[in-house]
Amino acid sequence: MNARLAGLLYLVVAVCGGFAELFARSTVKASDDVAQALRDSADLMKVAFAADMVAYACFLLVGLALYALFKDVHRVAAVAMLTMNAVSVALQSLNLVNHAGAMLAAQRGADELAVLFLDLHGVGYLIAQVFFGGWLIPLGFLVVRSGMVPRLFGYALVVGGVGYLLGLVVELLAPGADAMALTLGMLGGISEIAFLGWLLVRGVRTPVPAP
Repeated sequence: MNARLAGLLYLVVAVCGGFAELFARSTVKASDDVAQALRDSADLMKVAFAADMVAYACFLLVGLALYALFKDVHRVAAVAMLTMNAVSVALQSLNLVNHAGAMLAAQRGADELAVLFLDLHGVGYLIAQVFFGGWLIPLGFLVVRSGMVPRLFGYALVVGGVGYLLGLVVELLAPGADAMALTLGMLGGISEIAFLGWLLVRGVRTPVPAP
């Protein structure tokens, strides 16, 4: 039950978070006039704000469901996973202040301030990536150790978590290397989608102790 619940909640996170970040905000940022795009897309950005709130609440519930599932496998790793999940939720929720600030500034004609707030949201997103990427590493360890899910998924989650973190390093040290950062980030996204799909379709099996 916990496994499929986690999978369903994870799906909500993927859909809502992907819509807000990859569609709504990315569309606005790609515009030649970001402040005007914010005004033109006011309704879209409001929906994105709400979608993010839903995503972050569900992401916290995902962490709790997976903690309940894996806490007896390795208590320290389970606590580390849940802690990183919770910190990620807190940072991303607080970062929505910058999203709202960009909308409000654009509506009041403070174009430079609107762009600044949107840029700050991007910085906040990168900070949160340390945690929403890093949490995959203890999660992957738990999957491998538990035997409840094919261990391949656990190894993939660890690789995906490292990919998120390396993508962050690339973003910070080589801002022009967007393609490389995106490729590294996709490692995390693909591993999460694969794990999500397994939880939804197959759930978990009787644990088999790791050798």
